[in-house]
Formats: sequence, structure tokens, C-alpha cells
Amino acid sequence: MSVAFGLDRVVAEPPPLLLEGPVGVVTNRAATTATLEDAVIALARIGVQWAAIFAPEHGFSTALPAGHQVASAVESRTRVPLYSLYGEAWAPPPEILADLTALVVDLPDVGARMYTYVSTVIHVLRAAARAGVPVLLLDRPNPINGVQVEGPILEDAYTSFVGMLPVPVRHGLTLGELAHVANNVLDIGAQLHVIPVSGWQRSMGFDAWGRPWVPPSPNIPHGETALLYPGMSLIEGTNLSEGRGTPYPFAVVGAPWLDPDALARRLNAYPLPGVRFRPVSFTPCADKHRGHLCHGVQVHITDPRAFRPVRTGIAVLLEARAQDPDAFAFLPPRRAGETTHFDRLIGNGHVRAQVEAGARWEEIVGPWEREERAFLTWRQPYLLYP
Repeated sequence: MSVAFGLDRVVAEPPPLLLEGPVGVVTNRAATTATLEDAVIALARIGVQWAAIFAPEHGFSTALPAGHQVASAVESRTRVPLYSLYGEAWAPPPEILADLTALVVDLPDVGARMYTYVSTVIHVLRAAARAGVPVLLLDRPNPINGVQVEGPILEDAYTSFVGMLPVPVRHGLTLGELAHVANNVLDIGAQLHVIPVSGWQRSMGFDAWGRPWVPPSPNIPHGETALLYPGMSLIEGTNLSEGRGTPYPFAVVGAPWLDPDALARRLNAYPLPGVRFRPVSFTPCADKHRGHLCHGVQVHITDPRAFRPVRTGIAVLLEARAQDPDAFAFLPPRRAGETTHFDRLIGNGHVRAQVEAGARWEEIVGPWEREERAFLTWRQPYLLYP
């Protein structure tokens, strides 16, 4: 079955709205056609008049590390102004939107609530609604499939830029479906038009698209990394290395004080489907424990359909802490009165409290089943694909 993304469909048959006047676009160079032409060039080729380009976290080039501010500039090929949506501003300014006839959004998501492109889209929808500018979102498949959902639903008190919607950590939705959720649940009221993917079914992961994987950010180099990310990104909220600064981001986890063989042995005893753990040592060249030899495990996915990344991430945290509770730590809040980064990632405060109290894995993940079942029913009105 041939899968055509929203961008492919628009290039083949441009909507009149795109050709009526100056247009802005929220995108990066990872948003490509089936022939790997990025959205800016592909749409300019069919006659779209770009007036502004807006870049999310990691920049238009997708080369900037996580958390680094994106600077505004000029796009080198088109000479169109390039504005940052990750720095001083989170949304297109009204004075620029006032001159646009439409705003295009084409961003490659990874299927995890904490991936910030979703939050950028929400801020864009709010700005477009205030300006009365229609938004044309060119949809893409969820790379880790649209069937499985996993993890707790975000609680309101923990809303942040790494989680703005009441969905599980792994939500099983496309960016277009998430945009509809946001437009309705957050009462945004934008003129939202989603160009859906054709030929995609919810059970299909990235390996069924029939096209190369294009990294949407520096530390998602492979499609398998996207599948690891919903669970292993939770490590970011601790003093363990999640593999940034190695060839295996989110596939390895460790710290200088861990016993890798004991950690792998304990984790392989968990009732976790589709995964095996191998003891490893590595030295990150960036981020936590930079330049220091770390010991831990590599997470090997043996069955992508069975693998449950969020439950796996919690198991890793529990066993790493159990080896040395004094050495293990959750990173503190950056400012007084703020929640911890881990709490924002998981979407509540009680999971961290359970880990710190030495709760059993089953006690932590067991209650998620009820939330996951309820969410599968709740999301039904927003689904665009079988």
C-alpha cells in the first residue's frame, strides 16, 4: 500500500487557499516529500508565495540540541524571513500574521506527548485564531503507530511546553488529530483544515511507509529511537545519562556508579514484552556525565508491536535507583515553586513520589490500564484514520 503524506497530496493537487496570496509556514527541513524534497522548496515549486517561515525547537535545520534557543534569520535558498518559535516568542507575531492569507503547518512528530512540536502547533493555532488566519496542517503518520497508547494522562497542574494536552505519554495520534483535539479541548477556535495522509492505517509504523526515515531532531536518528523515546525520555528528568552525546540516544542509559550486569539481569526478569537489556559501558561526549565512563544497559527492541516504552522506562528508573538510592536523583526544579522536569514529562507528581518511596513496578504502572482504556474511547471522535 502506498502512503502519501499531506505534503505529497498538496504538491500533487494544490488547494486554492495556498495560491491566493502571501503564505506563512511552520516547518523544518525534516518535513519532506516522498522524494525527500523539503516542504518550503516543494511548495514554492508549485507556486506558493512564501512571506514568512517559522521554526520550532531544533531550528529550521533540525540541528540544534534540545532546549537551545532558535535564532531568527533569513532562509538561505528562498531569502524568506525565518522566525523563531522557540526562544523569545512561542507563536507568530500578529503583525506578521496580518499580512498572510494562510498559514501552513508541516512538522514531523514522533508520537510522544513531551515532543515539543505539538506545543508549537498549539501556540500557532491560538495566534492564528486571534488573527483570523486559516491554518492548513499537512498531516503525517504517527511513526510508532496509531493503535497503542500508554502511560498516565497529563494532569492540568503539570501543563508545560513538554505537555499541553490531556493525553497519555504515548497517545497514538497524528499531529493533525492532536491539532483537532487542541482546537476543541482548549477552545481555541482556529480555522483549522487538516490535509490527511492517504494509504495509512493506524497499525502501520514507520517501517511500513515505504520511504527513508528523516530525523526530526538531532537525537531521534532512527525510527526505532522514536519508539524508545516515550519511555526513555523520562530519564531526562534524572541524573542518569539517557545516551545524549553517544551514537545511541535513548537506547542506552547509565551512570558512573551503576553495575551494568546486575542492572541488565534485573531488568530482563521484568514481564516486559518485546525488549531485552544488554549490559554496556559508554562515555557521553555531551550532556550529563560528559567525558565520564558510564555503565548501564542498552535497550534492544525485539518486537516493535509488543514493546511498551513507558513501562520499560519506569522499570529502568526503579532498578537504577535500587542499586544506589543515595547516588540516584531526580533533577531539582530550575526555579523555586516550579515542578520538576520529570513531573512535567510524566504528567503528574505521584510517579516520582512512588519511585522515591521504593514502590514496586506493578504498583506504579497498574493504574495506567484504566486511564489507557478510557482514553481509547475518549479519542474516538478525533480519529481521521481507520
